[in-house]
Amino acid sequence: GVSSKDITILENPPISARLYLPKDTPPDQKLPIFSMCSIAKEVARELLPFLRVYKDGSVERLKGSPIVPSSLEDPETGVSSKDITILENPPISARLYLPKDTPPDQKLPILVHFHGGGFLIESCFSLTENKYMNSLVSHAKVAAISIEYRLAPEYPLPIAYEDCWAGLQWVASLSTNDDKERESWIKVHGDFERFFIGGDSAGANIAHNMAMRAGAEGLHGGVKILGTYLTHPYFWGSKIVGEEKSEEHEKLLPFLVWGFVYPSAPGGIDNPMLNPVGPGAPSLAGLGCSRLLVSVAEKDELRDRGIWYCDAVKESGWNGEVELIEVKGEDHAFHILNYGTDNANNLIQCLASFLSK
Repeated sequence: GVSSKDITILENPPISARLYLPKDTPPDQKLPIFSMCSIAKEVARELLPFLRVYKDGSVERLKGSPIVPSSLEDPETGVSSKDITILENPPISARLYLPKDTPPDQKLPILVHFHGGGFLIESCFSLTENKYMNSLVSHAKVAAISIEYRLAPEYPLPIAYEDCWAGLQWVASLSTNDDKERESWIKVHGDFERFFIGGDSAGANIAHNMAMRAGAEGLHGGVKILGTYLTHPYFWGSKIVGEEKSEEHEKLLPFLVWGFVYPSAPGGIDNPMLNPVGPGAPSLAGLGCSRLLVSVAEKDELRDRGIWYCDAVKESGWNGEVELIEVKGEDHAFHILNYGTDNANNLIQCLASFLSK
């Protein structure tokens, strides 16, 4: 019942504090004053609402859900999950998911998933990600692997891309390794003829870049990506697309995030990793998958980029199937942030249908 509020004491130097008051304190009651001081750290830079970086090198993340453990049986869906270490150097881990009551000899589609969070926040082990993946795996009946990659600014891009590529190649390598103890869930239940990748927001950006790299370099064991889904994909560029705001284009969050997470990016905001049709970008005809599902949200700042991307893929001469879904009345990552709503459930059903074809 204690009340609290935050105040700014001084602007320069920047000093703030949190005040506390006991429950049901009468308006005229006097109380003893207790002050507990901490050393104010000086902010070097910040990207609100995500994080602050202090001059001592420490990073304070202001958003993101808490880390939760895996479970042999999720109470809501019955999905089983477990955490594994994929590689020691670089340090890459993952959370694996298996649908409820999977028979010992049943083969399932394989999904390699990349979480969102602007390359800055969130984790494959976070509460929101865990709830979403449990629901998706339950509906789609897939064996899923959600890759944990290192985050900026401590580990600026392209480190996350390299982590995810190493994780994706590790999963593909299980197709030819006879040691069933080297991840039995995937070895026993995974059908490498039905191999999918996908992600949300920054994770969708990663999925696109993984599909492009797979098309150019191939995966271990000759594994082919059957389908890729991009949910609210994070793409951007210097040129205005659709109905994007033309005024103060460089002050919009998608622009600012890229400079924060990849300050040394060749080509800056038009780097091919972010602008897939920018200068020097490889042809989208090289996408290394057979099917592509892109979903956008009507109120999302990234909506027009997702539609533009679909059109660019179609115009590239890519020899695959492209599907676009738009959900009306919703904003960015609603299916994760507003878990359990009708629109969130409907989108998960669409993804499940894509993964079951």
